[in-house]
Amino acid sequence: MIDLKALRADPERYRRSQHARGEDPTLVDSLLRADDDRRTALAQFESLRAEQKALGKRIGGLTGASRRGTATEQQQAELAELLVATAELAEQVKVAEAASREAQAAVIAGAGGLSNLVSDTSPRGGEQDFVVLAREGRPRDFADSGFEPRDHLELGELTGAIDVERAAKVSGSRFYYLTGPGAMLELALVNLAMASAVANGFTPMIPPALVSPAAMDGTGFLGQAAENVYRLEADDLYLVGTAEVPLAAYHSDEILDPSSLPLRYVGFSPCFRREAGTYGKDTRGIIRVHQFDKVEMFSFCPPAEAEAEHLRLLGWEREFMDALELPYRVIDVATGDLGSSAARKFDIEAWIPTQGTYREVTSTSNCTDFQARRLNIRTRDVQGRPTPLATLNGTLCAIPRIIVALLENHQQSDGTVLLPAALRPLMGTAAIELRR
Repeated sequence: MIDLKALRADPERYRRSQHARGEDPTLVDSLLRADDDRRTALAQFESLRAEQKALGKRIGGLTGASRRGTATEQQQAELAELLVATAELAEQVKVAEAASREAQAAVIAGAGGLSNLVSDTSPRGGEQDFVVLAREGRPRDFADSGFEPRDHLELGELTGAIDVERAAKVSGSRFYYLTGPGAMLELALVNLAMASAVANGFTPMIPPALVSPAAMDGTGFLGQAAENVYRLEADDLYLVGTAEVPLAAYHSDEILDPSSLPLRYVGFSPCFRREAGTYGKDTRGIIRVHQFDKVEMFSFCPPAEAEAEHLRLLGWEREFMDALELPYRVIDVATGDLGSSAARKFDIEAWIPTQGTYREVTSTSNCTDFQARRLNIRTRDVQGRPTPLATLNGTLCAIPRIIVALLENHQQSDGTVLLPAALRPLMGTAAIELRR
């Protein structure tokens, strides 16, 4: 939810932001008109309520005199007129109250349709207009190693780590089984990611994977991302596409003690995505699937500290990638490719040898006060007044894509996969061997 006071003060800034996202800037003007209508309707309602209260006081005095038998004939006539007037006024108040509620609902709907203000520092443009901020590691030259790299699915089948054929039989396309060393690899990655986050001051969480409409909408996932959300109609619940949703909503309708900030949580959860609009893309293997597990960081902090916190989240993601000994790059995502809640977003993309390109494996977004306003999460300013805070999220480990990168980058000529040193104690072995 955007700040209406800020919108009224500088609507052009919001129009520019909408334009930078490739979204409709006229929504700003529609919201301003709805806000004017709301304030007019509220003023009318409050004026009639004040008149109603004043009339009630007059009637109260005359009624008392009438009951005591001290009312004059003129007072009794006045009371009769006022009772007729108050009945008419009550109907006007009822109509004005309904109009005020309707106008307020229009403002909420209009504000809900506006995406967050993009950061002034985010690159402008579409999906391909990102800016590379850093590169780490050098993509491996398999020609020097004397063999052509296999893709992750072939490696997964050779080692008994991945089974998509039986998953298709059981669940359909874009599902998979992790089997044997694949299952152990996921558990090792989760443990490494959670331990890393806890060492950096995060509280570990296992959140619900089913959430209410309020939680899903409050985090901004029922807008442009709604087509990718699974809904259980019989229960009016949603399957989350990321632990960001239940972690963000954890403190909904609360006022957080400023001395407790930043509050940092790391959640492990299954994630569900319909992948609507991606027909024919990444159909081989486990790069783009309907269900996967993920370790997600989430932070609540004062707005003034959000940019620094964003860089900290990125730093922790890079530490995790470094531990996996993967070549990667960091990109500053362009405004036209941001989710509706994000003001700025950094992606980490790992090198995928068989595709000859970098693919997103983690991301971190600064959502400023956008989600907090929608979820009614506040802290207190120096005067003790309630004020919105900032929320940020960062994927530490999206299991399938990390497994893809690990298998392909660390493969050997015979199909075995050497494990990075950080995973060896957790796996109990130095390599994933061929299936026997």
